Amino acid sequence: MIHKHPELHTFKDIHIAGIEGKRFDVVIKDGYFSSITEAEPQQNNSTPTGTELWISPGIIDLHTHLAWTDFDHADQLKRDSQQIEAMQAQAFEATLRTGVTTVRDAGGIAPSTVQHLVQQYQQPLRVHTSSDMLGAADARGLKHLEQRMAQIFATGAGWIKIMATGGLGAPTEKVVDPIFSKEEFAFIVRNAHAHDKKVLVHTWGGVTIDWSIQSGVESIEHGIFLTEDQAGRLANSEVAFVPTTSIYRIAADQKGVLALNPIICERAARAAESHSKAIIYAKREGVRIGFGTDYATPSLHGYNLQELDTLIDYGLTRREAWQSATKSAADILGSGNELGQIAEGFIADAVVFNVDPYQAHNAEVLRNSIVSVITGAKEAELI
Repeated sequence: MIHKHPELHTFKDIHIAGIEGKRFDVVIKDGYFSSITEAEPQQNNSTPTGTELWISPGIIDLHTHLAWTDFDHADQLKRDSQQIEAMQAQAFEATLRTGVTTVRDAGGIAPSTVQHLVQQYQQPLRVHTSSDMLGAADARGLKHLEQRMAQIFATGAGWIKIMATGGLGAPTEKVVDPIFSKEEFAFIVRNAHAHDKKVLVHTWGGVTIDWSIQSGVESIEHGIFLTEDQAGRLANSEVAFVPTTSIYRIAADQKGVLALNPIICERAARAAESHSKAIIYAKREGVRIGFGTDYATPSLHGYNLQELDTLIDYGLTRREAWQSATKSAADILGSGNELGQIAEGFIADAVVFNVDPYQAHNAEVLRNSIVSVITGAKEAELI
């Protein structure tokens, strides 16, 4: 199912997802799309039912946690290193199998771990890392933050992750309280950019969204209580919004795969209700929305496409949802000139379906219709 760095592969008379009424001949050479031409009309102007194929850019998940094995980190501490490594390798494999070829890990995995997993387990997943997250334990002044950030820089991570507010573990009335002072927050962003690192910000809402806009971070994550005014300023500032909508609906289900305690489920349900409003505001104001799942356990990895369903339920069109997972996501990563499109000269990260992915009823149909996943990069390029 997974084709790694094809030296030469040709698709004849294939649909490109999102382009209606045309078929194409697509040639891949040395892991890149080398030729894309409109196919000559067939004499009978039809293809036998059940043999049509659609090709889409590889999905980009901008918010996942590949190193985590359990919802509660105390449970992960009970596992031995070999078990954790095996579960991380399974997360890579499951993520690729569902058509996600590039991820941004939002904290937990270091570049050295990615290198080991790619080499040892031959799972060609492209991973952008942020290594450790800056959170409550780091709200100890600028000198401490400078030291902590130097440690993260030394890992080779390309992103800095700021835990600017609480999350499901915080009481509802305190969940938008800032963890860092405004001075500390501004220093983190300034220092990251001075070292050519991008910044993503975990924030449920409130003043830390304002700080993110003022500081010029690359993306805010979650944004549960994003206001209409903030959405307008996000759009003007070109700060991206990665809402991670599906995880809250999953967490709200007491009988679901996470089976969390009732208090957490109740908080998640409230978050999901507010989230739909945030998406409406963001869409209306023209905010660039990126696809991210916040998936972090074996029960979730491999089901990333559920995020498309939730984004559509919350008001995005199917085309907008797909754009959030391909072209827009690539742009947010700073890779829009090489990923996220079926285009000549782009890296041949792609998913081949036997149904039109823009018409598929839901994520389950999509997942079951994947014929193959193609990754264009060589192993050396992924590590």
